[in-house]
Amino acid sequence: METLQITAATPESALLDLPWRVPLEQWPADVLAALPRGISRHIVRFVKLRKRVLAVKETRDHYAFREYELLRRLQKLEVPCVVPLAVVTGRVDDDGEPLEAAIITEHLAFSLPYRAVFSQSLRPDTATRLIDALAVLLVRLHLVGFYWGDVSLSNTLFRRDADRFAAYLVDAETGDLHRELTPGQRAYDLDLARTNIIGELFDLEAGELLDEEVDAIGIGDALVARYEELWAALTQVESFSGEERWRVDERIRRLNDLGFDVGELAIVTDIDGTTVQIQPKVVDAGHHSRRLLRLTGLDVQDNQARRLLNDLDAWRAATDRLNDSEQLVSHDWLLHSFEPTIAAVPRELRRKLEPAQLFHEVLDHRWYMSQREGRDVPMPEAAVSYVDQVLRHRPDEQALIGETGDELYG
Repeated sequence: METLQITAATPESALLDLPWRVPLEQWPADVLAALPRGISRHIVRFVKLRKRVLAVKETRDHYAFREYELLRRLQKLEVPCVVPLAVVTGRVDDDGEPLEAAIITEHLAFSLPYRAVFSQSLRPDTATRLIDALAVLLVRLHLVGFYWGDVSLSNTLFRRDADRFAAYLVDAETGDLHRELTPGQRAYDLDLARTNIIGELFDLEAGELLDEEVDAIGIGDALVARYEELWAALTQVESFSGEERWRVDERIRRLNDLGFDVGELAIVTDIDGTTVQIQPKVVDAGHHSRRLLRLTGLDVQDNQARRLLNDLDAWRAATDRLNDSEQLVSHDWLLHSFEPTIAAVPRELRRKLEPAQLFHEVLDHRWYMSQREGRDVPMPEAAVSYVDQVLRHRPDEQALIGETGDELYG
């Protein structure tokens, strides 16, 4: 006789309350959460559990355990991906017939599948920004030796990151983790990504969700170009004369501007020191987010962090605090600028966007107001205007718990 088994790093007794004796596609409405529709090879449902939203996917035992372990390892490597919670095996229905295993992950709050992004009224460059985020994710995965095997927009979730997007891996079922990927493995992943993305964009075009100006094939080619550009910036060997050693610092600053910290550099000189070669050996994404976290305690996306740091620097200059301690100024900026701006947003509207994204959009709104009115609009005034003119009309991008649906992705 089969016995229900739940394998989890952190036991969650509430999981036992879910209807595991029922096929996932027949789960009752009272446990489901309505979330934006995506596409999947498997049955996936979003469930409400103690004020949390979880994603449950049915698959075979072997694949469930394999994906669970891969996601855990990717988490330890600090790669953007969904958080694995548990694997449920030994499921049977009321007639004693076996049911597929299930892998449970946390739903990524404020995230959207690509079809939900395109269902909104967005700028024509939305596809380009999504592709740029996916290229960054693919490079980060390849740097840690992860071969995806099924790169696509459908297997990715997107979160707003200032004026860009951040991409998160959702489905790791076809992936594999190696010490280092071969050029052939990287090339295959990249070619598959291009093929899948072009197909997905054509599908959006057929559904009239894609702007007429978007060239699907051109977007696919742009992914390849962006990936190769970023990979070269992060890994290529650079040679220069011994008199140009300043280029070592320049290379590090260039990588910092791309959002990466350099943990280790290989520097080689010839016998007489006339030629120097450098190559980054260890690069870690999140340069700006780590600095903002250190200064303020805010844990946000990297481009959001870049924008907030720029505002912090501007606030520091405007308040004549350039000679004060950076830590002290950062605390005061948090207390007198960031927190009051977020507090100006009515509580019922704050779930629409993450706090850092709200602050970024208020900054944008303030700039447009100042340009239009020919004066320096104060942040409190800009925040009130943004709420009334923009935020109230925005869709809610946090996990919405409401009526049931047959949403699938992952």
